[in-house]
Amino acid sequence: MTWQPDNKSISRSNIGAALREQGCQDYDELYQWSIADPEVFWGYVVQRLGVRFAEPPTRIVDLSRGPADPEWLPGAKMNIAESCFQADPNAPAIVHGGAGGSLETISYEDLRRIANRVACSLRDHGFQRGDSVAVFMPMTARSVPLYLGIILAGCVVVSIADSFSANELQTRLRIGDARLVFTVAAVDRGGKKIPVFNRVGAAGGPPAVVVDDRLGDGQSLRDDDLLWSDWLGEDESEFVEHVAADAPANILFSSGTTGEPKAIPWDHSTPIKAAADGYFHHDIQPGNVVAWPTNLGWMMGPWLVFATLMNRGTIALYEGSPLERGFGQFIQSAGVQMLGVVPSLVRHWRQSACMEQLDWTAIRAFSSTGECSNADDMQYLSQLAEGRPIIEYCGGTEIGGGYITSTVAQRNESGQFSTPAMGSRMIILDDDGQPSDSGELFLIPPAMGLSRRLLNRDHHEVYYDGTPAGPGGEVLRRHGDEFERLPNGYYRAQGRADDTMNLGGIKVGAAEIERVVGGLGGTDEVAAIAVAPSGGGPSQLVICVGTTSDKAVDPQQLQVEMQRAIKTRLNPLFKIHDIYMQEQLPRTASNKVIRRELRKTYEASIEKL
Repeated sequence: MTWQPDNKSISRSNIGAALREQGCQDYDELYQWSIADPEVFWGYVVQRLGVRFAEPPTRIVDLSRGPADPEWLPGAKMNIAESCFQADPNAPAIVHGGAGGSLETISYEDLRRIANRVACSLRDHGFQRGDSVAVFMPMTARSVPLYLGIILAGCVVVSIADSFSANELQTRLRIGDARLVFTVAAVDRGGKKIPVFNRVGAAGGPPAVVVDDRLGDGQSLRDDDLLWSDWLGEDESEFVEHVAADAPANILFSSGTTGEPKAIPWDHSTPIKAAADGYFHHDIQPGNVVAWPTNLGWMMGPWLVFATLMNRGTIALYEGSPLERGFGQFIQSAGVQMLGVVPSLVRHWRQSACMEQLDWTAIRAFSSTGECSNADDMQYLSQLAEGRPIIEYCGGTEIGGGYITSTVAQRNESGQFSTPAMGSRMIILDDDGQPSDSGELFLIPPAMGLSRRLLNRDHHEVYYDGTPAGPGGEVLRRHGDEFERLPNGYYRAQGRADDTMNLGGIKVGAAEIERVVGGLGGTDEVAAIAVAPSGGGPSQLVICVGTTSDKAVDPQQLQVEMQRAIKTRLNPLFKIHDIYMQEQLPRTASNKVIRRELRKTYEASIEKL
């Protein structure tokens, strides 16, 4: 499917406004302006978004330490949460509802009022600037002001998705050094009540506040736990801790190739990147309603908060599963104008036809991220809203947004990216480190949003150590994605170049899965790989099993046992597609599993069937 914007729609877009303000003739010229001088472009973004400062920065960026270690907004005193409350106080900040129910709205004034109560309550309970506070719950109309209130208080949010097991929760609470955790008694998934609060106790977590103000069967508060109504005070006065721009605001987790997830701090400048992408690439305008089924534990949760509210839009939150038709009815009733998805969700909609015959004409654009897209699925999605464009969007937690994307001001091709993100530079290199139309993609710093430190890893080693120089001597930053530049000048994602995979829109390291399933069923060695289905689209998880001994292994029984272990110890959302048996797993001279070779042999074996 090809969608072509007309001059009128381009003129009405945020990109159209930037074209007029900068005197550029087309998008390509605007993009080149955005990368010519980081000081000029990001200064424009800060001004355009109306970022609030208690004390303004002395400049936009200081590059004296080199492009890999920039200092953004030096000298500023700020709290990025304040920039989320600049819309008309009576305008809707959040619209929410469940299947078949009426919609409820929270105004910007009410959102600030609740966030103020959270900030004041944290202060009154003895929390100080820099203290870490975990959020382990679904994304709801209560979690958004909670998230902003923690940041207003100068504390640091430790974001943890409620789907994680007690073991994974424990790891993240420990790394984030959380002193308090906000959670819920249970979540409703597929008509079943799944306990959440109990996992905090099983993880040996810090004191908890149960935000849904109730407990389920078999649940009881520990000595230091409280219900939300007993914890939250009545003080609604504005309490804001102003900090340096590089002070942490949120700790998020992104899996790498070892067993422990990377802990990535977002500072108070990072959300400016998210909001800039929302402005330029998703065309979020004041009053627009934006929906994206996600969680504060994944980067798209904080992204949704900042990209929508800093652009004075309305966040639409559905209280149920996006797999059900009720979600589509909610999108219709809420008048959603920008709907974000992960490709596996679209595939489910297409297979079940659950979103057909709905009125989605209010939608102006979709966005897709988290996995490789299937062009046929994306064409189907577009037709659910009378052929609206789909903004392909790829980035990462350590970027604060995307580095490659689409726009509403360019021709839109299903499953393809049209441009690097505004203000971002990149290059594709082949295996010999030479510029190529196919290979591993590297980022060229600086760009606002790029991480500069990790809590539990050597940041330079993870992103810069051993990377080649660019053709002009540029410093290159490793990200781990493989891309292909197509003959039409657009781009297509080819999956991961490292040992990380995207499953259902969630990034997970192969080693994390192998740690959980290794040794089960008498296996000698295992390797987890992600394999693209025929025709492209979301990756499928395959467990490769080496059977070097004489033990008899039943693949079907082994898959059941491994799936059970992943569900209870890692994440129930990770589904094993297949078990691939081999006498011996291919390894390098240094004994590292060659996953690329495993993918090739597995795909070849499937083609023979």
